Amino acid sequence: MKKERKKNLYNLALWTWSWVATLAIASFGPKYIWDDHTVLTTLAISVNFVHGILMIVANRRMFNNFDELERKIHLESLALTLGLAVVVGLSYSLLDTTNLIAYDAAISNLVIFIGLTYLVLVTINTRRYA
Repeated sequence: MKKERKKNLYNLALWTWSWVATLAIASFGPKYIWDDHTVLTTLAISVNFVHGILMIVANRRMFNNFDELERKIHLESLALTLGLAVVVGLSYSLLDTTNLIAYDAAISNLVIFIGLTYLVLVTINTRRYA
């Protein structure tokens, strides 16, 4: 079981970093590498999308290998993170569209919020149930 867990974790790390790399290429390639070539940009975004789906599949495989307690910890953390992401994300968007903030709302800020929220909640739930 430990060997399977390690394999799943390695696989998830591989697909996550692959997705991050293809996201960087799709983000910066049009400006710095291929001068806004539409076909190359579309290809880069498509490759990034496929890598994202494969990362999700790897994440699911890892979660399916968790024991009951680990699943409970992550399920509660994910549920709260999803709820907070929707509420905070929509509020953030409203602040932007009503011009109550002086800058444009960026999706990257919401992604950072989601990642940090999930990390904090997994830590809290692990301590709570351990």
